[in-house]
Amino acid sequence: MARLSRVELQRLNRSKVVEAARREFAERGFAGATIDGIAERAGLTRGAVYSNFPGKRALYFTVLAEPVGDPSGEPAGRAGTAREALGAFARAWVTRLPLVTGGPHDPDDSGGAARLAVDLMPEILADERLRAVTTALRRLDALLLGLALERMDLLERGGSPERERAAGRRVRVAEAALVTLRGASELAAAAPGFVEPFDLVAVCEELAGLDLGDRWAPPPVFPRVLPADAPWPPGSFSEGDGVVAVLGLLEAGAVEEAVRAAPPGVPVTAVLVTDDPAELAPLARLALAGVSGCLRQAFPERAWPGLRIICDVTGAPAAAAGVPVVTDRTATAVRVRDGRIVARAHGPGACHAIASSLRPAPFVL
Repeated sequence: MARLSRVELQRLNRSKVVEAARREFAERGFAGATIDGIAERAGLTRGAVYSNFPGKRALYFTVLAEPVGDPSGEPAGRAGTAREALGAFARAWVTRLPLVTGGPHDPDDSGGAARLAVDLMPEILADERLRAVTTALRRLDALLLGLALERMDLLERGGSPERERAAGRRVRVAEAALVTLRGASELAAAAPGFVEPFDLVAVCEELAGLDLGDRWAPPPVFPRVLPADAPWPPGSFSEGDGVVAVLGLLEAGAVEEAVRAAPPGVPVTAVLVTDDPAELAPLARLALAGVSGCLRQAFPERAWPGLRIICDVTGAPAAAAGVPVVTDRTATAVRVRDGRIVARAHGPGACHAIASSLRPAPFVL
């Protein structure tokens, strides 16, 4: 048998650690789990665990962010209206709630992932930084769902989401739906069987019809757009002429500026970065996976948000965009054309500045 390379061995050991940790957390909870217990289950040393993860919390977040199975192959939803789509979204969400019949030590059953995550919120509540990052990520979740609802509105009116922008913002309706569903998730984890899933679906369907007076206003100030000529890293998340926003996790919601200001058909990509990738990168992936997975099951493909989100830990896109050192407050946007960066903007309002620069100047007599 050929010997594994160092990279292959590290990848194998990491996989063993994650799977062992999944079982340890499922059986003993976050507080009761130990690094020694995880190492023993994985058949590795304590040092091997720490060579892959800096601590127990980073490992816990990674376990939650790497669920068993791949949902990407599931068929897209077939809803014909925003009401049907939001109801289908809620239905996909509640199927993940823990049931009375679920085994407490099986993280692979239908409600196992929810029970495995019961210690997540206490960890977030106990840490001010985690609370701030979670708030920003929740806003990004609501933006994704809101954009999908807006595209459903366009489809209902016979328009083309690829060529038009929805006039009515639906992010606040999305926020209301997600508050309802996330609250139900936390209650169901504490009291399995208490929540009636069909009631949640009905509530979300009613929310789809509400007019909450939702409006979006551009930032009052934004930086100058500076010309540039630099290569964009090959394979780094952008295709053709588009806007790429490099945003720290606390600034994740700023990508809405680019979505609202960019001309129809111009692709927008958000590259999320952090100065604590071991803990916060998996937390970001976890936050986005729940909403995006249900969204893909519930909404037809044409209604999926025209927004690509990447959680990056390589640093290459940020460096190319002119940010050598990233923080959770990074806010930079670039315009990419034919594989090269042709314009940059840094600081608050950068996404709006770059996206607006793609629109033709108004004709003045």
